[in-house]
Amino acid sequence: MRAARYHEYGGTETLTVEKVQDPLPGPGEIRVAVVAASVNPVDWKVRSGEVRDVLPVDLPAIPGRDAVGLVDMIGEGVTGVNVGDRVFGLGGVTGATAELAVLSAWAPAPAAWTDEQAAGAGLVSVTALSGLKALGPLAGRTLLVEGAAGGVGGAAVEIAVALGATVIGTASERNHAFLTSLGALPTTYGAGLSERLADLAPNGVDLVLDAAASGSLPDLIEIAGDPARVLTVADYANAERLGVRMANAVNDSTLLAEAAALGAQGRYAPRVERTFPLEEIARAHALSERGHVRGKIVILI
Repeated sequence: MRAARYHEYGGTETLTVEKVQDPLPGPGEIRVAVVAASVNPVDWKVRSGEVRDVLPVDLPAIPGRDAVGLVDMIGEGVTGVNVGDRVFGLGGVTGATAELAVLSAWAPAPAAWTDEQAAGAGLVSVTALSGLKALGPLAGRTLLVEGAAGGVGGAAVEIAVALGATVIGTASERNHAFLTSLGALPTTYGAGLSERLADLAPNGVDLVLDAAASGSLPDLIEIAGDPARVLTVADYANAERLGVRMANAVNDSTLLAEAAALGAQGRYAPRVERTFPLEEIARAHALSERGHVRGKIVILI
């Protein structure tokens, strides 16, 4: 099969497209013929070696963790899925940006989603749902999402709105119309946030989800009034020191199915900023590394 791959840690210049051996699914896994895969910040952080102490990989490695495709092989013990089914889901830390990928968590991709949307839904939806569920019931509550225009932040906004929350999202001004389209009340981040929130939420903010890792956790705690009401999916370095809860992305088919159900109901539509062909994987990673991406970057296989 053809796949994107890098043979050493480093910059985007390490990425190539080459022929590699087809992967085989193990027990509890499936293999899909990939139609599209997404680019997540963790992909270039792993590729660069930035997180090698916590997420080491065997080199050479194929970047990518989530994809959409048609099931073409089923591992031992797997039930409830058939060859030819269109599914989206997650594999390991690496392996998705290829013509064939092994998934350990998956769900049927709703017909309402394009392949590009389904490719971008896996990691962001399980991350957002893990954080939102940890915060508790959302119906009737006011939620602040810090970093609301990115992949995880945008998913959290739309899902939280679907679950009945009033959502305020922080982003740069150029992304305010985008946040409004997701159902959020937009505001800018940084100095003066408390004052701006007083106008948007006169009764206060009940809960905070940090998807930015911008160093704002102390301010977010002050806004919420209690670190127990703040959760981060991004700033692990400061969370423990400040008593803020953390949520990690997990390969959980149940969470993927919940996201798909919202998608089928028209209540969650993953947002894609740009697509690239497989041959332009280096350009896709470079765009992600520059930050300020609105939604997801997707690789068309």
